[in-house]
Amino acid sequence: MPCKSMLFSSASSLSNVSLQHFHLDWLTTAGIEVAILRLDLIDSLISGNKWFKLIEHLNAAERSGAEGIISLGGAHSNHLHALAAAGKRFGFATVGLLRGHPQETPTVSDLQAFGMQLHWLGYGGYRARHEAGFWEPWQTLYPTLHPVPEGGGGMLGARGCMQLKARICEQLNGLGWSDYDGWWLACGTGTTLAGLVLAEAGAHPVYGALAVPDDHGVAQQVQRIMEEARTTDPMYELFDASRGGFAKVDPQLLEFIEQTERGSGIPFEPLYTGKALLALKQQVEAGKFAQGTRLIFIHTGGLQGRRGFTL
Repeated sequence: MPCKSMLFSSASSLSNVSLQHFHLDWLTTAGIEVAILRLDLIDSLISGNKWFKLIEHLNAAERSGAEGIISLGGAHSNHLHALAAAGKRFGFATVGLLRGHPQETPTVSDLQAFGMQLHWLGYGGYRARHEAGFWEPWQTLYPTLHPVPEGGGGMLGARGCMQLKARICEQLNGLGWSDYDGWWLACGTGTTLAGLVLAEAGAHPVYGALAVPDDHGVAQQVQRIMEEARTTDPMYELFDASRGGFAKVDPQLLEFIEQTERGSGIPFEPLYTGKALLALKQQVEAGKFAQGTRLIFIHTGGLQGRRGFTL
């Protein structure tokens, strides 16, 4: 198994993770300043925040002597896509436990091409992923593999994301900023948000735009991490941005993404980053943030999710 130092050293473009001014008409009108953290520039396959969420899990797998990783996700999962790509690049086995029934998507095709062994759990079987004993039969079937929660979640995933605060702080002067007022990002499991909350330790609030419905348990997962870290009075807030369900898109969302890309030159996708940005626009227009507020928007990558949508 590769250690986290190998994962870092393999990223020739890791130094290109840049914090950039993000100019859009609706932000200017509201007097809100946003800087965008371009995690999408890290790597073409191990993309965005997935890189940071995997680091400590891979380190734990190496310490345990595991020969590979078994994890969970859906048919569009950026996490499984990044994990499978890492397995192919570094030469370790990967197994994916997928939500629902067998289907063909560009993501699933890539998982197979990267050598990931797939098992489809149905919807009821996938909902059981948080139950005690869920992993037992899979660890019996794959005794040499290290289990990783959905989305690279849990405390290990959150710890890997804590370093994002330091990465933006070292770039604030380049923007002409001395400080910022909060973070805004998409949430699929809440892991990256939890890591930022831990890193901030109350210094700045973290706002999460939920790309999945309430029944996916993001709020509960974040709370579990906070409890495990013994964090008191954590500063975060969650907003529904799912637009009716995970991977559900609509003409308004697609048009918004198209307009944003024309205005900014930055690519987005409709499953996470596009929904998160549209939710921010709605909150800005509703008066959530005072004029002069400065926010960090995290581009969490996952641009492979654009495929299959007309953008």
